[in-house]
Amino acid sequence: MKTAIGFSGGKDSTLALYKIQQDPAYEVDSLLVTMTEGFDRVSIHGVRHELLKHQADSLGIALREVWIPEGCTNEVYQERMQQAVSEMQADGITHIVFGDIHLADVRAYREKMMEGTGITPIFPLWGRPVGEISLDFIDLGFQTVITCVDMDQIDRSFAGRVYDESLIKDYPVASRDICGENGEFHSFVFNGPNFKSPIKYELGKERITPDPGTERDRFLFVDIIPN
Repeated sequence: MKTAIGFSGGKDSTLALYKIQQDPAYEVDSLLVTMTEGFDRVSIHGVRHELLKHQADSLGIALREVWIPEGCTNEVYQERMQQAVSEMQADGITHIVFGDIHLADVRAYREKMMEGTGITPIFPLWGRPVGEISLDFIDLGFQTVITCVDMDQIDRSFAGRVYDESLIKDYPVASRDICGENGEFHSFVFNGPNFKSPIKYELGKERITPDPGTERDRFLFVDIIPN
């Protein structure tokens, strides 16, 4: 079954990719990723396009890019995604994989988006305890770096750190989702069991962006630079 992966370059979508790769019934065709025009970066995660291409090369999977404008309206986003879905249909894609874990509204949105397309959404991580997923990710040998933190939810010091057992020990697991499912953080995976070779990088400058609703400082991004 020809399959696309809803991909961000982060830990959950990469783990979902790995899980589906273990099932010979699925043929992974491409990585569907949303990019922001003018920034040349992965939307929300803030990762450079160049790094995403390195990631796709190491995984040996083609990118399927959807470009959206900065401050994209829901109408424009829907239009661009519908075009991407039409292209997937034309290419014979029958399934699409998402790395969602427990946000029912997000899952419902994705399922509605695929209604009537003939493309079936799959959620390999759905319903698993987030603590179990986090340790599974590390135990499998994946390595990821935190690219963005929501300073309303976790301390800014987590930005730029590698997601490992030391980070988990420092993380406020009693009050925050260790997988970042509620937007606590975003990440970039630079190595793992399905990578041909690790992606070398260095940390660049930090950038703080405001909360769109209040204009107060909220999101801290750390630039991940190819090395």
